[in-house]
Amino acid sequence: MIKSMTAFATGAAAEADLSIDMTVRSYNSRYLDVNIHLPEMCQPFEDQIKKIMGQHHTRGRIEIRLTLTDKAQDQDFFEVDTPRAQGYFRALDALGKDLGIADPVSLDMVLGAKQIILAAKKQVDTDLLARVIEQAAEAAAKDLDFMRRQEGKNLYQDLFARLDDIDGRMEQVGQLAKRIPGAYRVRLEERLAALTNDGDPIDPIRLAQEVAVLADKSDVSEEIVRIYSHIKQFRDIMDEPHSHGRKLNFLVQEFNREFNTIGSKSGSTELSHLVVDLKSELEKIREQVQNIE
Repeated sequence: MIKSMTAFATGAAAEADLSIDMTVRSYNSRYLDVNIHLPEMCQPFEDQIKKIMGQHHTRGRIEIRLTLTDKAQDQDFFEVDTPRAQGYFRALDALGKDLGIADPVSLDMVLGAKQIILAAKKQVDTDLLARVIEQAAEAAAKDLDFMRRQEGKNLYQDLFARLDDIDGRMEQVGQLAKRIPGAYRVRLEERLAALTNDGDPIDPIRLAQEVAVLADKSDVSEEIVRIYSHIKQFRDIMDEPHSHGRKLNFLVQEFNREFNTIGSKSGSTELSHLVVDLKSELEKIREQVQNIE
């Protein structure tokens, strides 16, 4: 089963006051490249997220964005700077005595000082945060794997159809290749006739030898056999349990090499045009294979 490297997925997890939402986009790449955008509080867990992604995926550029919601952080918490308040109280009390003011120092007077009561944020439980991030990352990695497999099914159908098309055209290639020796013989006879002005007969043995040499140079039977072998191997790889994009990409290169050889040996315009069509179809396969993990 093949998997696409292009997909979109999400993952979420929540526990206590914490909730994590992840969005994941993946693109084709030769290697596994995980790029993560995290809130500052979550940055210590970047390696943990990368490790989880690496357990489910082997190739592709994976971009992750994480959103953290902490309900406790949204609540207001305050803390009192007690030493500062005490110092301020003593200063006011001393000032009242120096000025002969008998009124006692009130709480309102102390609270009039700045930075006595400060807004504070609740400290996040790092173990809880790590656990929730791990759950969200695991869910996102699995969802990405599912979406890649779904897209892989579409690639599978498209590639099989294109392979069937190449397979069908190869029969025509074989038929045209069989005509090449005869075409060389006719062409050689015409040239020899044009060069023979005195009407001397053409040596049939020598002619047969020359035709045999040209036919051997233009023989593409081995290339045809290898192409059929590549088609079978390509299908077998797509049916394997794991996705093997690199193997398929290598096979595409082998296909291209065989088509180029057939094209260079072709002595027929019709065969040359057919090879061009085959290479065009192969290019479409190559583009699709670039997206396979």
